[in-house]
Amino acid sequence: MSSDALWIERTGTGTYTGYNGRGASVLIGQVGGAGSFSPGELLKISLAGCTGLTVDAVLARRIGDNYAARIDVSGAKDAPSDTYPEITEEFALDLSALAESDRATLLKILHRAVEEHCTIGRTVTRGAKVTLSVVSS
Repeated sequence: MSSDALWIERTGTGTYTGYNGRGASVLIGQVGGAGSFSPGELLKISLAGCTGLTVDAVLARRIGDNYAARIDVSGAKDAPSDTYPEITEEFALDLSALAESDRATLLKILHRAVEEHCTIGRTVTRGAKVTLSVVSS
């Protein structure tokens, strides 16, 4: 199996497990399901994860490899359109050791890096084409 293989398998009523070819798994369920992520939560977590990973090396170089960070991500579902019209990320990061000018420069670099290199964010904002085919197994 290819290390970039991705799939999900049904594990019960309203529950699935997602897998990758590297051996990782994630529980997927309906909103409010115990011990699982809903697809909407996974979308938001994926966006935040992409943001964090995109700027990780830059931050390590600028403020030290052991920096602490937290990205809170939220976005309410619009029921009539069945979409998330807005997703908000809040990046908590201690930049107090930096001079104000260095902090402003770093924030510009971080925003530019995310805008240019966060694949998930770019995919969401550009509206990816999704194709579904159903095959008989």
